[in-house]
Amino acid sequence: MRALAAQTAAELRLTLRRGESVLLTIAIPVGLLAFFSTVKVLPVPAGVHRPVQFLAPGILALAVMSTAMVSLGIATGFERQYGVLKRLGATPLGRPRLLAAKTVAVLAIELLQVAVLVGVALALGWSPSPGEAPAAGAVILATAGFAGIGLTMAGALRAEVTLAGANALYLILLLIGGVVFPLGSLPTALADVARALPAAALSDALHAALGGGRGGAGAWVALACWAVGAPALAAVTFRWE
Repeated sequence: MRALAAQTAAELRLTLRRGESVLLTIAIPVGLLAFFSTVKVLPVPAGVHRPVQFLAPGILALAVMSTAMVSLGIATGFERQYGVLKRLGATPLGRPRLLAAKTVAVLAIELLQVAVLVGVALALGWSPSPGEAPAAGAVILATAGFAGIGLTMAGALRAEVTLAGANALYLILLLIGGVVFPLGSLPTALADVARALPAAALSDALHAALGGGRGGAGAWVALACWAVGAPALAAVTFRWE
């Protein structure tokens, strides 16, 4: 347990020391939430009077994606390319505890993100409905799915390709994931495709749990499929060196 705790602490320190990680996981979600909540330039669903009421659950989904997919995938890709993963896997820490440390570090960063974003959203006038348990369940499923996607790229592609691919996917899911634009504002065919993707599924589930929108069983089915399928694909394709 001491080895696991030490590696988890090291993962957290490395993440917080990387300026691009702090920008991606904290600064960008907070900036998007604050800007679009105060500057009314985006469409919001009918019946939603304050933009923050719609934006807060979507930005929480964006934060999970930024940490579990982009940050984890890029960092792991460069660690693999530089031989760090191979060396750590050969130490007494072992590969299982290395993966566990990365998982715990991702969850810790997500807790920090939730605390910061909820605080900012409440200050901007957000009034969430009680739904902590369903929201937490959705975040856990989405974390598994996004981490699987990030590790699939990190374990099969060169680090530079993972960097470009993860950021491109982040931008695409930001635009069509129901994060800042309601899915109803997208063309019907595109919205149907988006609902099968993890970003929109998490956004729908969080809107349903915390208020400001409607969600259904489809979002939970999509999240469960990604939570199982993406890590399984990563396990099959991942190369440690």
